[in-house]
Amino acid sequence: MKKPIILESTENATSIGRAFSTPVVVKGITWFPLAELIAWGIMAWVAGFTHPGWNWRKRIGTGALTSLVILGSEWCHNLAHAGAARLIGKPMDAMRIAWGMPLVVYYNLNDENVAPRQHITRALGGPLFNAAVLPFILLFRRLTHQGSVAREVVDAAAGMNLFLCTASLLPIPGIDGGPILKWSLVESGHSVAEADESVKKVDLVLGAGLGVAAGIAIKRRRKFLGAILGMFAALALAVGFGLLKEE
Repeated sequence: MKKPIILESTENATSIGRAFSTPVVVKGITWFPLAELIAWGIMAWVAGFTHPGWNWRKRIGTGALTSLVILGSEWCHNLAHAGAARLIGKPMDAMRIAWGMPLVVYYNLNDENVAPRQHITRALGGPLFNAAVLPFILLFRRLTHQGSVAREVVDAAAGMNLFLCTASLLPIPGIDGGPILKWSLVESGHSVAEADESVKKVDLVLGAGLGVAAGIAIKRRRKFLGAILGMFAALALAVGFGLLKEE
């Protein structure tokens, strides 16, 4: 998901290249792919839990492939944001690699030189990419067999891309839906401050609804779904009550 963060231009970061005219930077040892290693371990455990008859080599190999497509989908999501920004002539200020994962960086989230429609286009780049590749993933899924490594990998790719093109559109600042709602309101005539306040009100309602949905999911023993919904509920409520701000 798009996670706009503030990175002062004077911050000690090292540029390692460019992606769609956007500098790709690292700071210190945060280039280390910690997220990839953690995901690999988790997905290897999931493979063993789902298929207890698989030997450890097959579990580790499957974990490597599934973690690759999951985190690779997130990388492509953020690169699509960079591509959309470059397409409209308003490239991102930087893309920072933090523990192996990309973070979208803007020096000024309310840049007056970027029109509301351009803000919206930059935010839509990631979700549109994931939505575009999802049908091809589902088509390829039909060629795999139940219980195979290929099916596990394709299911992981499908689940992650579905998540990124839906959950990322929740109107929460810090992910794609927040800026889309905010700048849609600005485009319709609201001031930036008014739009921010409207987003907070929407998030109060959203947080309450997601909290109820999380409770129902947990009650029905869908704990993982409940945890995800609960996380988004907490984020939305934190924004709604002013405890969490975009900047």
